[in-house]
Amino acid sequence: MTLLLRPAETADDLTRYVHGEAGSRSFEVAVNGARCAGCIAKIEAGVRGIAGVREARLNLSTGKLRVGWEGAAVAPQAVLRRVRDLGYGAQPFDAEATLDADAAQGRLLLRCLALAAFGTVFTVGLTDALWYGGDDMSAAVRATFYWLAAAIAIPVTLYAGQPFFRSAWSSLARRRTNMDVPISAALLLSLGLSLYQTLLRGQDIYFDAAVMLVLLLLVGRYLDFRLRNRARGAARHLLAMQSLLARRIKPDGDSETVSARDLVPGDRVILASGERAPVNGLLESQATEVDNSLVTGESAAVPVLPGAPLQAGAIITGPAAVLRVTARVEDSLVADLARLLEAGQQTRSRYVKLADRVARAYVPLVTVLALSVLAGWLVVGAPLATAATHAIAVLIITCPCALGLAVPAVQVVATGRLFRDGVFVKSGDALERLAEIDLAVFDKTGTLTTDVPVLANAVPPAVLEDAARLARASRHPLARAVAVAAGAGPVAQDARETPGEGIEGLLEGEVCRLGNAAWCGAPRDGSARLWFRRGDHTPVGFEFQETIRPEARKLIAALSMRHIAVEMLTGDRGGPAARVAREAGIANWCAGVGPREKAAHLEQLRAQGRRVLMVGDGINDAAAMALAHVSIAPGSATDISQLASDMVIRGDTLMPVVEALDVSRRARRLVLQNFALAALYNVTAIPLAASGLVTPLIAAATMAGSSLLVTLNALRLSWRRAA
Repeated sequence: MTLLLRPAETADDLTRYVHGEAGSRSFEVAVNGARCAGCIAKIEAGVRGIAGVREARLNLSTGKLRVGWEGAAVAPQAVLRRVRDLGYGAQPFDAEATLDADAAQGRLLLRCLALAAFGTVFTVGLTDALWYGGDDMSAAVRATFYWLAAAIAIPVTLYAGQPFFRSAWSSLARRRTNMDVPISAALLLSLGLSLYQTLLRGQDIYFDAAVMLVLLLLVGRYLDFRLRNRARGAARHLLAMQSLLARRIKPDGDSETVSARDLVPGDRVILASGERAPVNGLLESQATEVDNSLVTGESAAVPVLPGAPLQAGAIITGPAAVLRVTARVEDSLVADLARLLEAGQQTRSRYVKLADRVARAYVPLVTVLALSVLAGWLVVGAPLATAATHAIAVLIITCPCALGLAVPAVQVVATGRLFRDGVFVKSGDALERLAEIDLAVFDKTGTLTTDVPVLANAVPPAVLEDAARLARASRHPLARAVAVAAGAGPVAQDARETPGEGIEGLLEGEVCRLGNAAWCGAPRDGSARLWFRRGDHTPVGFEFQETIRPEARKLIAALSMRHIAVEMLTGDRGGPAARVAREAGIANWCAGVGPREKAAHLEQLRAQGRRVLMVGDGINDAAAMALAHVSIAPGSATDISQLASDMVIRGDTLMPVVEALDVSRRARRLVLQNFALAALYNVTAIPLAASGLVTPLIAAATMAGSSLLVTLNALRLSWRRAA
């Protein structure tokens, strides 16, 4: 979908899209039509050529071009004009408008596919009648059937072939070629020759070949679109988070609903319990509690006192709060994570598959070959129609369907098998990348552990029961752990909770408290996370620990047997991290690691040439997962981590990680076999087509047969389990 600025828009209209201060400004552009690494290089180089621009970075996954400059020397219109002059659509980047662009492309492909299927059924039915009953038909009846086939095949092929025609024209307009160029040529020439022969009442009419060819190609194109679209889900989800609505307090005290992008430092925002903070700010109202697990990876809710900072992405779990904005949405942690995520996906989008490398040489070779066949037959005296028929047969029979299916066919079979085994594969080339890993990095909280705190120290039964009577009145995770340890029982009289402090109530007339050290008058020794005090008695501390997954040690051992090194990164404290690493059998680990540090560590590993598998479950892992060679999230992970990952595990076990690794390695072998089969097919088929031994219809059938061959080879992956 290409959206352009209206002519009436002025420089003042675009100032709201420019971010930053006078010393350092940036402008984000939504780019349409960029499809490959060559497009990225062309656009970035062209925009950097504008005087004053110091940075130009295009992300292929989101279609967002970020342009940075110093001072006020660069006009946003100049950036838009430069991108459009390079042959691409451009508009100021708007998250809400961008979220629906891929949906429109998917609907177009689906419409084209449905129409091509309809046209194939009717056109093949008409031409089959000519093949099997043509000898008994009069010339007038045969001509009528031909014209009926033309009336269906021509409009169907022209409409359904839009994705190929547009791509080919865009490539040729920039004096380049891609795989859609010979495809479009074969479709148009088949229609043109068939229409010409229909006018002359000839015999070489191949409307069925054209419409059948476009149907087969659209099936592959739509499957490829679905896989790629899933891979871009995380970036779109973070864009949506930056487009949250917020209730801003007006000067007169009333509230108004605005987009998070309209919030500026100094604004005051109301956040109800359960709502997510859209921007960074300071808590201005009473104390409350927030869930920072999506931001920091901390496993427990934390208290926030008046005046304390609150980061974007944190969820209010206590009483409603008022937040004073300190930064715009593009300067929040969520925006930082989005930029890190985009950087990771940008690197991944440059992962050039073997099929693409072969296609770059394949396309011009096939085009030259078809023209040579046409010229050769004309030189030996063949009529133009005959020479064109043989040239079209070459274009069709060498159509890169088998080459294009060599990878997707294996991916579809492998992902179907893994789905049955509890692994949902979201990214099309994830299995290819998983087969290459040599290091696995795990998050701790919620990944290697179940994220359910349990009581870790011995507490006198009477004290435990008294504390549980207060704990049963709270929904705090640590209070729930105390209640679970004590079992069912009564609740303390007049129990009331003070957010950020703890719970207070009466037990046999004595005032009792369950909460933090200061609330209960206990020493801050750093070990106990919860304290209980009854009357004037000495406070008793409660210590907690996470429960490690029962299969964690088996998983780490299985990866080691497959020569995969293992590390653990966590934002939690050193004590819990050391215990989990020891129980899981992980020698290399690091605690207190934030989102940026995780991403930096992954960058460092990649610079060392390591191919990393990242397994994580929180938003603090999303950037690192995007930077990893491949990433997997457990089914209990947050939405953003699941979207950022290439695979999601269903169920409560991580052992499917090993199954996915085994399947990916075997899938890689089958992909290479499919490339060999596709090459063998072309070596055999091209001479037959060039010599005139096959018609365009037979060429289309042969081309479909080559696709079937690579598909059957891929099905071997489901016939027996990988070793």
